[in-house]
Amino acid sequence: MSKRVLLTVSGVVPAEIHEQIAQGQRPRVDYLELARGFDADILDYAAARATTGRVGAMLERIGGPNVVLAYACWRMRRRYQAIFTDGEQIGLPLAALLKLTPGPRPRHLMIVHVISEPKKTFFLDRLRVHTCIDRFLTYSTWQQRFIEQRWGLGGERVLWTPFMVDQNFFTPGAVTPRLNERPQICAVGLERRDYVTLLQAVDGLDLDVVIAAASPWSRRDDGIANRAIPANVTVRKFTQYDLRQLYADSRFMVMPLEDVNFQAGVTAMLEAMAMARAVVCSRVPGQTDVIAEGENGSYVPSRDPKALRAEIVRLLANPEEAERLGSNGRHLIEREMNLDRYVERLTGIVNGTMMSDGTT
Repeated sequence: MSKRVLLTVSGVVPAEIHEQIAQGQRPRVDYLELARGFDADILDYAAARATTGRVGAMLERIGGPNVVLAYACWRMRRRYQAIFTDGEQIGLPLAALLKLTPGPRPRHLMIVHVISEPKKTFFLDRLRVHTCIDRFLTYSTWQQRFIEQRWGLGGERVLWTPFMVDQNFFTPGAVTPRLNERPQICAVGLERRDYVTLLQAVDGLDLDVVIAAASPWSRRDDGIANRAIPANVTVRKFTQYDLRQLYADSRFMVMPLEDVNFQAGVTAMLEAMAMARAVVCSRVPGQTDVIAEGENGSYVPSRDPKALRAEIVRLLANPEEAERLGSNGRHLIEREMNLDRYVERLTGIVNGTMMSDGTT
């Protein structure tokens, strides 16, 4: 056995990532820190393709790279005490393979992003693969409740864990805010963003709005490609390195969301909070676990440009309030939602799972 745990990465680990982190060009990444915490081997798309050969190539043509990654985990299962999958797109097909395989299996811990979609619920409704998932680790309490209620799972089987940000990279002292001629706010990301409502809310306001519409995890466009962009709005892509400056230059961040039941936008929200910036967020079922109303940000009704406009105007007119909310957000990051605490929590869960008796 090479190591205790096999940790999946649903992507390709960049060859230069260690050097970039060491030089401060990008934040630390969760999978490298988790691999150290778990004493784990990392398996990404490239490694999965290399280890599965022609069978993997055939599976990728049929089901995509996540199926290949699940298959590679299944093939390597006897080498490890536990397999930690970084999303249900890998964890569910792996659990199906494990269920079809007689004999002992490694413990299986699975991160859950949004398991409530019909094509995913099939695995648990019909195939009952939950018998081969020892821990469901959710970032959203809505998703946690969904799993508990739909499949009758509870106790230590379904655990909510706060998401995280690298608090050392995203920190107010990392960059110097630039003085702009008029106030600036920002919005960041692509996944399930409601930028149409944001454009309506800010049109004609005496401020600049920068929309950083890019995400490595989203296949969606920004929803505004064919719409007229107000004169005070700029849409462009940013690297994570440049995002720090964007947050620093902005009075606060707006997170306009569609009606989602998972934590869309959580990465950008935590980055902004780590930079001591308040967040104004759409009130939707899945995004309720980061902002405490009036403490580190505020909610507005979804798809309501008038309400969003009123809150933007209110915070611009009360910079001390925006600063207070941002400062409290930074304290939350330092206390709870940072990368080091995240690794500490998940390492404890992995160790506890490996020492516990069987599930199902």
